[in-house]
Amino acid sequence: MDHMNYGLAPLNFKDPQPSTPGFSRRAFLVTSLASGFALASGAVQAQAITTGDEGLTAGEIKIPVADGSIPGYRALPKGGKNLPVMLVIQEIFGVHEHIKDLCRRYAKQGYYAIAPEMFARQGDVSKMTDINQILTDVVSKVPDAQVMRDIDATLAFAKASGSADAGSVGIIGFCWGGRTVWLYARHNPKIKAGVAYYGLLSGMAPSDLKPKDPVDIASELTVPVLGLYASVDHYIPMDVVEKMRTSLARGDSGSQIVVFPGVDHGFNADYRPTYDRATAEYANELAFDWFKDNGV
Repeated sequence: MDHMNYGLAPLNFKDPQPSTPGFSRRAFLVTSLASGFALASGAVQAQAITTGDEGLTAGEIKIPVADGSIPGYRALPKGGKNLPVMLVIQEIFGVHEHIKDLCRRYAKQGYYAIAPEMFARQGDVSKMTDINQILTDVVSKVPDAQVMRDIDATLAFAKASGSADAGSVGIIGFCWGGRTVWLYARHNPKIKAGVAYYGLLSGMAPSDLKPKDPVDIASELTVPVLGLYASVDHYIPMDVVEKMRTSLARGDSGSQIVVFPGVDHGFNADYRPTYDRATAEYANELAFDWFKDNGV
């Protein structure tokens, strides 16, 4: 697929097209984060936002996990103590410059923002140019259980830093990371709130690696999650969004879904052609308010 069509045309996340022959997953084990943007994310658009690190402690870190360590990116106000934690969960392109920038944006608002590289064991998506290869050789092989454990480890890392408030934790994610937000909110009911940007709600489960989708667990949530979705999203039909709303209404988490009219998947991704500034800025205000209102 032409990388510039990502977010503008349907993709099958559950059964993507065959990947490029000759790919060796072992050769791409991620030990450090890429600089800049992922190759498959396409030409960086002129409106891409760059947030400076003035007044911040920001940079790559190593997060201890059960079988070693994974790279991540962390940003927080210099000298900050008892900061609310913001877990930032990546798109399919990994922790590239856009995700790092989002961490810095939240740090500028007083958060200890941290983004773990969730695909570290499966492959280095930053060097891949074909989205279907990313989906087939990496995304489809990342177990949900592994993701939950790695986010647990990321939160433990933040808590051990001496700068974070363990009682004030939020999670925000985008696309693949948006799906992860819904699942982690069920996995860890001790966090305060989540915000899921256009996260897939169905279509990846059931399988041994991905046993349930957000629509399957929505009624069980106790953590309030705000879903931010696009009305013309080719990946997430509105009937699926309504099914999610119905399931959420059967629970008592207080979760909500907002659908923005006339915009597409990736409306917050300022480096891509799907970016919509007015929607992104309004959604950002809703997200900040959601976290504040829920104690993060």
